[in-house]
Amino acid sequence: MMSVEDWARIRHLHEAEGLSQRRIAEELGLARDTVVRALRSDLPPQYKPRPPVTGSAWSRVEPAVRALLAEHPRMPATVVAERVGWTGSVTWLRENVARLRPRYLPVDPADRLAHAPGEQVQCDLWFPPVKVPVGNGQQASLPVLVMAASHSRFLTAMMLPSRTTGDLLAGMWHLLSSQLGAVPRALLWDNEAGIGRSGRLADGVAGFCGTLATRLVQARPYDPETKGIVERANQFLETSFLPGRVFASPADFNPQLEAWPRANARTVRALAARPVDLVVADRAAMLQLPPVTPSVGARWVTRLGRDYYVRAATNDYSVDPAVIGRLVEVTSDLERVRVTCEGQVVADHVRSWASGTTVTDPGHVATAKILRQRFLAPREVPEHAVDLMRDLSVYDTAFGVTGLDGQVA
Repeated sequence: MMSVEDWARIRHLHEAEGLSQRRIAEELGLARDTVVRALRSDLPPQYKPRPPVTGSAWSRVEPAVRALLAEHPRMPATVVAERVGWTGSVTWLRENVARLRPRYLPVDPADRLAHAPGEQVQCDLWFPPVKVPVGNGQQASLPVLVMAASHSRFLTAMMLPSRTTGDLLAGMWHLLSSQLGAVPRALLWDNEAGIGRSGRLADGVAGFCGTLATRLVQARPYDPETKGIVERANQFLETSFLPGRVFASPADFNPQLEAWPRANARTVRALAARPVDLVVADRAAMLQLPPVTPSVGARWVTRLGRDYYVRAATNDYSVDPAVIGRLVEVTSDLERVRVTCEGQVVADHVRSWASGTTVTDPGHVATAKILRQRFLAPREVPEHAVDLMRDLSVYDTAFGVTGLDGQVA
């Protein structure tokens, strides 16, 4: 059969070069009848599919395979072979099952979404496959909060000490206030435990969104296409930012990531533009930052024990022992752990990103030593208390006891 390439060359030589049919046949080494058919046809030749082979081994089991796939569309080909008693080539059976399976699988089309400026920022956690030194001789694989504007693809990200609610809220506020500079009308998350699950937001998330005047939307479970923009951003960071870099600490990781020029200067193929250019329209359509800082981080009240330490995220921090036994309020954010008692700061520490460590203020230890010495020192009897001391004979008389032999009077 004449190929499409031969058909195209024949028509070109005849129409454009003016060669005769005989000359074309000689030059291409084709039969003259082939040249005649090519010049008579205005359409390229098409291959006719081969008719199915009747009476083959596959044709005998195909009805049974179709019945199995109709009831169990995801049944593995090896199980199908066992159920229908297939004894031929397993590869041949797999190819035929793969050809039939799409006809019985439920269809789940993914729509192309168009995002208006300022409409949405997609959020996700990226776990880079590297361990970062976190102090105290420890290394840890820490989460990175990634936020991508859906319209402009403007990318912001930072490493967090944990995936708890307080740290997630603190991370979102830092990226919105210091890097994006505006608040989107919606924040899209998956079912992250620190944000909320089963349609119920975690404690503090609703208040955070209310202060920002935005709303939080959670994607359906097992629906990655909903936040595909930030998913691709995670992959972009792992393949383009991470390779070849060395990090001395989280305080070294975040500046490197924030200063990375390619993050928003690259041309996004789907937009044919750079995020740094499109983010101007995004910011203009977003909400302004709130006049007050939202409540972020973790905050709780506890009674200070005799060991004058409070625990925050598996680490212990010392507190002024002068407030032992009193209620104190502990506040932990991304950078510091502070403790107050009746509005007075009684502890202020740099937050440790390691685990199981003890952070001690030498001043607290010195105060504890003084208080312990005062507690153990013997107490002096006041002078006015001498008159209150009675002679023991008064008690003998009261109980009717006289003399040294203890005889009753």
